[in-house]
Amino acid sequence: MQAHPVVRQQEFVEPEQFSFKDDGVFPNNVLPVLLYRQAFKPEAFIVKRRFAENDWTNSWRNGVYSFAHYHSTTHEVLGAYDGAMTLRLGGEHGKNVKMHAGDVIVIPAGVAHQNIGGGRDFAVVGAYPDGREWDLLRGRAGERPKADRTIAALPIPDYDPIYGVEGPLRQIWKFASAKPNNLRPFGKAASPA
Repeated sequence: MQAHPVVRQQEFVEPEQFSFKDDGVFPNNVLPVLLYRQAFKPEAFIVKRRFAENDWTNSWRNGVYSFAHYHSTTHEVLGAYDGAMTLRLGGEHGKNVKMHAGDVIVIPAGVAHQNIGGGRDFAVVGAYPDGREWDLLRGRAGERPKADRTIAALPIPDYDPIYGVEGPLRQIWKFASAKPNNLRPFGKAASPA
């Protein structure tokens, strides 16, 4: 069965990848953030429908919090359908990434993210693999090591939120999680190479 013509995304978009190590405040993750540039025609119903077709559900529409936060119970996908913003990833010393309508970003559990500059018109659809429930952690004392254990136990999603089973998410994340320096408990630094 083919996707409804309105839901069909543009041609395949190879994601940009960003990796962030534990900074002592935020656990971040050995799995890279995946940013798909101009993956969709920027309409909320198109983005939400595609995510749902690929089992990324429990969706919502809004902006992104202006304070650094992360989720320990689930990975998250954000599909921008209006405006533009700068998203800081990985905590205070992480990376600033500009997002525009049509962009999609997949944020692994544990990776800090926050809106550090966006217009009032900026809006996203957010969703979670298998419709998982999300928590909201802010890097405060006492969150870890429970959050670290929860993050480490999460499975890699079965489907890429845009391209489904054929998408690059599973392959990229399986490769990242299998690297020798990444086979360690969260919160412990990898040995220098």
